[in-house]
Order: sequence, then C-alpha cells, then structure tokens
Amino acid sequence: MTTTRYNAETAPEAVGAYPHALQVGELLFLSGVGPRQKDSTTIPGVTLDEEGNILSYDIEAQCHSVFKNVKLILEACDVPWDHLVDITVYLTNMKDDFAIFNKIYAEYFKENQPCRTTVEVNALPTAIAIELKCIAHVRANNYSGDYHV
Repeated sequence: MTTTRYNAETAPEAVGAYPHALQVGELLFLSGVGPRQKDSTTIPGVTLDEEGNILSYDIEAQCHSVFKNVKLILEACDVPWDHLVDITVYLTNMKDDFAIFNKIYAEYFKENQPCRTTVEVNALPTAIAIELKCIAHVRANNYSGDYHV
C-alpha cells in the first residue's frame, strides 16, 4: 500500500513534527487542523494577556478559519471538499460554543454530511478553541513520498 505525506504551502505551518496530511491507500488523514493564519501565530478573534493566556475569543471567527484551513489542505492534496467522510471536532468549551459551531458546520456541509464526533477537551496545543481531525476518501495513486504542494 502506498503512503504519501503532504505539506500544503498555502496552509498554516504545523506546530509540530507532522505533515498536514497523510494518504494511505484511498484514505487521506489530515493532522489536527486549527484556525491559525498562514505565516503567523495569529488566531482569528483571540485576545491574549501578556503571558499568552486567553482573555477572550470569537468561536465564530475560529470556526470559519478552521474550515478555510481544511479546504486549503484538501485543495493542495487535490481532494474535493465533498470527499470528507469523517470529522472529529475538539472544542474547549462545549457548553458555550457547540450551538454556534453546529450552526456554522451546517453551512459548510449542506450536501455532503460526513460522520462527525464532537468532544470537549481541557486545552489544545495553542491558544485555540477548536481543532478538527478529518478523514477524506481519495482515488488511489501510484506514488509515495513527501510532497510540498
């Protein structure tokens, strides 16, 4: 089975030693995708104190940004949005943010509705309130290696 690693040049850099996506056979696994902006540590709608603690955040802005980042990675891998088959959503505040997230999610998934699991977590690696873990179906290819696209 072929394995291909992708690092999308148009998407924000990974915050660790991992690719944006890994294709194994006909499945594309995206590493956790957050709402950070490309070439920046800026997170849309976040206000931090001097020590880097979150003072306030805009979950709506973060939702739109995280979906944009997923789209950028999928496009770099030449995989259509409607090929997403499973999404795991990590929220840091289920009580306050789930209804807003769910409303925005429905805007992005009108036709294609992948399976979804949403969980609340204590914290995420950076000052973000949402992260997505996605799996998409792709057509098989005959190459393996690392790609920066």
